[in-house]
Amino acid sequence: MRTILCFLLLTATAVAVEPRLPWQNPILWQRADPHVTLHSDGWYYFTATVPQYDRIELRKAKTLGELSNAQAKVVWRKHDRGPMSHHIWAPEIHFIDGKWYIYFAAGRAEAIWDIRQYVLECDASDPLKGQWVEKGQIKMNRESFTLDATTFRHLGKRYLAWAQSVPEERGTRIFLAEMDTPWSITGQQVAITKPDLPWERIGHNVNEAPAFIHRNGKLFMTYSASATDSNYCLGLLTADENANLLDPQSWSKSPTPVLKSHPETSQFGPGHNCFTTSPDGSTDILVYHSRDYETIKGDPLNNPDRATRAQVLLWNDDGTPNFGVPVANDRK
Repeated sequence: MRTILCFLLLTATAVAVEPRLPWQNPILWQRADPHVTLHSDGWYYFTATVPQYDRIELRKAKTLGELSNAQAKVVWRKHDRGPMSHHIWAPEIHFIDGKWYIYFAAGRAEAIWDIRQYVLECDASDPLKGQWVEKGQIKMNRESFTLDATTFRHLGKRYLAWAQSVPEERGTRIFLAEMDTPWSITGQQVAITKPDLPWERIGHNVNEAPAFIHRNGKLFMTYSASATDSNYCLGLLTADENANLLDPQSWSKSPTPVLKSHPETSQFGPGHNCFTTSPDGSTDILVYHSRDYETIKGDPLNNPDRATRAQVLLWNDDGTPNFGVPVANDRK
């Protein structure tokens, strides 16, 4: 009987263990704000913010683990002056209607915090080999600090979500609007979340870096909050899949962070994530950045040590995502 009980306990424990997939964390050192697209050709396409804030590079690999050794191809560099000449931040690569698009934020050398959102387009089948064309700035209702745009398609409509400052208060809110082209938005632009909870207002008042995943009859939006040091963390909004996404009342906010610093695994400031899957689509994967130490000297934005990481995204019995804790490093 004792042997049977031990066997049952071990079996129950094994079921709860997070599946192990073939990569080592971090996947890439000194790459923040990671974005991964698993394309229909079976390749993972990867881009991220580089520490120099001066260029956009792409990598591709058949597995997430192989991204660690994949060669980086620089597909665009900042201008010397004017728009898109400073603070090249948070690129994302998306495949829309037969073409590739990169969304990124950039300032001006003459006014480095005049950051706006821009788009590049490529019509080649392989985005690392094609020519990238500047489609210009995405125009919002107001001219203000704008960054971290992402796009997704839901129930036949394409949306853009982004972070932007507003005149009436310090900090950034996350806005949502429909798109009429891959480089422009149309109609109503609504703020679906602002930093109104204490853990969203440490160091800076921040809601930024939206990312979406549609599962179990719900649309989930993660976002990053607070300063980009060890206080950086992920929050979560949830909407019914049939709700009016442009109604702020459709979205409910988690009262606490869903992923935050975890000293036990020596991971600090996890945030700015995206979602992808295993190659066969059966397993959801969370990709994000964090540091493996807590104390930073100087401005966190000048610290290069945010690293790209990935871990399996689990699901609770009620259909909500279970982010767990940021897992420890596998390599040094």
